[in-house]
Amino acid sequence: MTIPRPEYPRPQFKREDWLCLNGTWQFEIDQGDSGLERGLLDRVLAGRITVPFCPESKLSGVENHDFLEAVWYRREVEIPSSWHGRRVLLHFQAVDYDATVWVDGEEVGRHRGGFSPFTCDLGEAARLGERVTVVARARDSHRDPQPRGKQAQTYGPMGAIYVRTTGIWQSVWMEPVPDICLGRPRLTPDAGNGVLRLEQPLALRPAAGETLQVARRAGLRLQAQLLDSAGVAAEAECSAALDLCPQLDLQIPEARRRMWSLEDPHLYDVVLRLVDGEGKVVDEARSYAGLRSVAVDGRAITLNGRPVFQRLVLDQGYYPDGIMTAPSDSALRRDIELSKEAGFNGARLHQKVFEERFLYHADRLGYLVWGEFGDWGCRRYGPVEDHQQPTASYITEWLEVLERDYSHPSIVGWCPLNETWQPLHDRITTLDAVSRGLYLATKAMDRTRPVLDASGYSHRVAGADVYDCHDYTQDTDAFAEHHAHVAAGRPYTNDRDGQTWSIGYGGQPFFVSEFGGIWWNPKAEEEDSWGYGERPESIEEFYERFARLCAILLDDPAHFGYCYTQLTDIYQEQNGIYGFDRRRKFDMARIRAAQARPAAIETADR
Repeated sequence: MTIPRPEYPRPQFKREDWLCLNGTWQFEIDQGDSGLERGLLDRVLAGRITVPFCPESKLSGVENHDFLEAVWYRREVEIPSSWHGRRVLLHFQAVDYDATVWVDGEEVGRHRGGFSPFTCDLGEAARLGERVTVVARARDSHRDPQPRGKQAQTYGPMGAIYVRTTGIWQSVWMEPVPDICLGRPRLTPDAGNGVLRLEQPLALRPAAGETLQVARRAGLRLQAQLLDSAGVAAEAECSAALDLCPQLDLQIPEARRRMWSLEDPHLYDVVLRLVDGEGKVVDEARSYAGLRSVAVDGRAITLNGRPVFQRLVLDQGYYPDGIMTAPSDSALRRDIELSKEAGFNGARLHQKVFEERFLYHADRLGYLVWGEFGDWGCRRYGPVEDHQQPTASYITEWLEVLERDYSHPSIVGWCPLNETWQPLHDRITTLDAVSRGLYLATKAMDRTRPVLDASGYSHRVAGADVYDCHDYTQDTDAFAEHHAHVAAGRPYTNDRDGQTWSIGYGGQPFFVSEFGGIWWNPKAEEEDSWGYGERPESIEEFYERFARLCAILLDDPAHFGYCYTQLTDIYQEQNGIYGFDRRRKFDMARIRAAQARPAAIETADR
């Protein structure tokens, strides 16, 4: 049987031994959320599903678009006997939304959050060489506030809201590790000094204190090597006997330094080893890293000290047959290739935390990425006025995302919130507190990248690294007038109805992080489709409008970039450069040519 999505799901922290659990699982929908009382934990489930695809998707084999309040999964797994002497970790890359996991009836983990991974230590539940039964339950209320991105709280998709995703929607897998093992490393480039800085947390089995004492007496050490095509480019080691997170600087000789850039996305392989006092390897993993810098220089954001105009496209990562899950690893790579074919050099990953394999391909292909949280959904089910109620759980899940993605060189900025439509008040609201909390959490986790507090509308954090707006004005003269005053300190903002929605602009780097969205669907019979503004009367009018909108921002030295909406059509939203099936809608040479000229901020004297 062919295993769906068989590739290693965590390419920046890779061990040799692992077991993919994608494929056929037993499955049952539990609308009443009373599965424990009805025995779903202990019995064979009524249906079948193909993991890692969500039950709403065609690829899952279920394709149920109703409200799925709770779903259950069950599978028997034989744990390889070759894993003897090591503990077993069960990984879920993403489960939407509230997950509980049992092995042979014993609860081994629970997690809240639909976009971030979690791990269950099987402990005594793992019996090497024998079959164990894994059961997972995912609960996903459509009524309560929770980060859901573009998933509909109404029965069906409408406007810019799409089909829901419930339950498992990314890979499930196992790996064996020793009692004391390497945790996920943090790799920070210091490009000016030719250093890759390694922070290497150590993970302990619960109640492994005695084992740790033995390891300390044995002289536990951390070793790291940086490899390029010529072999070892740098190496270092340090004691790991006293610290839970030893740190190393990998100093790269000048002759071996190659920067990661759009033109040459060079990556170094990284080998990590934990060894005892006799040199015996306790644990080993591989990673990779890019040497590059991201900095703010006036109104520019620089890459390796050079202003690079960010020609971004809004990418929402939806697929006709997989919904939020790509049908294959090559489909993830293909989306980046299509974007570059159209002349974009990066993407704003919108209202979804993408599969880590997407970032792996962005790292390898030289593609700029802004990471974003899928924060929409923080309104209760009901009147429009009853909205914008993010909670502390948003910060918790966002921190898990930052921990997962910190070391990817393709990521050049973070954006935890999008379009928080609530005006400023004379009192501090929950939205104010959570907005600031998300910003501070991001800066605490990562001091190396600029952070945008909220994309469009309600900027609430004074002194945020970046300022932006969204503007879907289709009249190019009006659009030009909107954006002619950034240098004078008066950028276009999303204030409306005479209310102040944002704190004032402080002269930060500025970009229009959503614009365009030009509606183009020549099939007149598809009346349920939509895009922004009036649909062009001809494809030639589309080309002219697209080129003019881009030129207005490219030619202004006060703009460091833009983000065009969007890469592909998605269901009823027909404003993509490509169709939902990734077919070409336009002459890509013309789309690319409209963006190819050097931007003013790239050529201005500095």
